[in-house]
Amino acid sequence: MLKTVSRSSLVLAVLLAASAHAQAKAKPPAKGKEAPPPMEAARPGAYPDKPIRFMVPFAPGGTTDLIARMVGQQMSVSLGQPLVIDNRGGGGGTIATDIVAKAAGDGYTLMMNHQGMTFNATLYARLPYDTLNDFAPIAMVGVTPNVMVVNPGVAAKSVKELVALAKAKPNGINYGTGGVGSSAHLAVELFMRLAQVQLQHVPYKGAGPALTDTIGGQIQMMIATMPAAAGHIRGNRLRALGVSGAKKSPAFPELPTIAEAGVAGYDYTTWYGVLGPKALPKDMVQYLAAVTNKTLSQKDLRDKLSQQGMEVDLMAPEKFAEVLKSDVARWGKIIRDAGIKSE
Repeated sequence: MLKTVSRSSLVLAVLLAASAHAQAKAKPPAKGKEAPPPMEAARPGAYPDKPIRFMVPFAPGGTTDLIARMVGQQMSVSLGQPLVIDNRGGGGGTIATDIVAKAAGDGYTLMMNHQGMTFNATLYARLPYDTLNDFAPIAMVGVTPNVMVVNPGVAAKSVKELVALAKAKPNGINYGTGGVGSSAHLAVELFMRLAQVQLQHVPYKGAGPALTDTIGGQIQMMIATMPAAAGHIRGNRLRALGVSGAKKSPAFPELPTIAEAGVAGYDYTTWYGVLGPKALPKDMVQYLAAVTNKTLSQKDLRDKLSQQGMEVDLMAPEKFAEVLKSDVARWGKIIRDAGIKSE
């Protein structure tokens, strides 16, 4: 029997079920030999002959924004037209995502989004779009772990010390996120459950502002995406305690994983990708996929992304569509198995 619970309870229930499925991967198992991602495709007529709007569903300064700017700048060279970043934060990423869903299929409105759009398909009782049927997946960009960071003024020098501080004073440590139900929120909720601590949530309208306030000391910590936090860690504006994935990050090989640092079972990573409206013609999807994948094959860009903790993952549009379908099904099953729904 379904029961109605608060949004925060829903998030916690989802994470508990997700931690029980920690071995499940974002990508579905390969079936036979996969087609290689396109690197060349015919340009569809005169496209593009004007700037392209590149939607980012979150505030400036967050990882999705940073990746969109890094990748978009390089794609602009191949396309011969600028990709103009349009940040439309709010609604857990659903506002900008809806704009893209309803955009014309002329190739002049694209989007950089992340894995959160697949669990939003179930977390939100009513969405103004269909996650699987209203978009054209173009290309995966890559996968990145998150990193636990604290303001340098916090006494904790390790994950274990942070856990000890939190246990000594429940709700005494404030953590920031890009909003209720955001990727950063999910990451900390999972940490709190596994570490058996209670931290005080301070939601923002985007991960960028939350990171700024962590640096400024208005809040004490957050689990931030690696690309957004890397420069601040290297500049000693933030202290990194551990990475969220199952393995260490090449960007910070000295950092332990949060699981290695004492919170057994912790594993949380995020993928990022380029999408357009479903109305995009197939030849335009293939062309944009080829441009994106060729851009991501450039060593200088791959090195820059790697320095930010991102592992580039090239794939064909059809494969990326399978990832979306697999993730929507996996998160949906977790929520249904928990027997809950949002208010």
